[in-house]
Amino acid sequence: MKRILVIRGGAIGDFILTLPAIKLLRESFPAARLEILGYQHIVALAEERFYADATRSIEYAGLAGFFARGGELDADLVSYFGSFDLIVSYLFDPDGIFEENVKRARAERFLAISPKIGSSEHASRQLARPLEAIGLKLGDSSSLLFPSAADGAAAETIAGDGETILALHPGSGGERKNWPLQNWFALGDRVLENLPVGGRMLIVGGEADVARTTALRAHWSNPAIIFAEGIPLPHLAAVLARSFFIGHDSGISHLAAAAGAKCLLLFGPTDPDIWAPTNPGVTVLRAPCGNLDELTVATVTAALERAKS
Repeated sequence: MKRILVIRGGAIGDFILTLPAIKLLRESFPAARLEILGYQHIVALAEERFYADATRSIEYAGLAGFFARGGELDADLVSYFGSFDLIVSYLFDPDGIFEENVKRARAERFLAISPKIGSSEHASRQLARPLEAIGLKLGDSSSLLFPSAADGAAAETIAGDGETILALHPGSGGERKNWPLQNWFALGDRVLENLPVGGRMLIVGGEADVARTTALRAHWSNPAIIFAEGIPLPHLAAVLARSFFIGHDSGISHLAAAAGAKCLLLFGPTDPDIWAPTNPGVTVLRAPCGNLDELTVATVTAALERAKS
């Protein structure tokens, strides 16, 4: 096996949950060149950071022809796909059209894996299990990231060197997965009261979190607070690696756990047995009846103190 391509779309959490499968490929074929086709800002987490020798953007117009039966195929991509001994695709392809067209490019072996997650076992295991078809079996289901020296240097610029950081991410991909904003206000107030000298509170905000982040900016005016927005994911991972993290069921929570942060994660309607990171430093706090409105600030504060100790 000389050349392997992994194709993975989806959001941040989807990619990070796939890392154990990619790690299995990387370790099983250490001499192979492994590349990843995906969203560039996400797969940057893997490029020259243990997993991937190179990455390529999935947002390429020429790829559209591969989703049309009998369509005209981009010559550059035909050559690219044809250069791999193994292609592992996590693209949604219910009719097999993409697979059919990639095989026209004469890729030696194509393994299609559904990105859909059921309720049978942890998501990372579901995403890795089809690799048993080529003789590979997943052991540890934890996702790991390997920030580079440059990522570490960027983290020092963003958050300082050696300071205590407590990171909060008050958002997620769905409102039902979010703890009420007023509770974040109250929790953050308590965190600020108890920060050691030189400590910082980091607020992580993504594209889906603008309204919440704006409200938090209006609530707090404190030099100990850093608002982390628009930071490249590899740099953010390096910042979170030196933090204690509090968040929901979200891609950023998976990022923090994979970077090695100790985490307290608040789960509501989703099942942590399927979706929570399995890293040893992760503590999950489930809301009563799956309703985060019922999870009190006092309960979260007590869980935070236990998890930090």
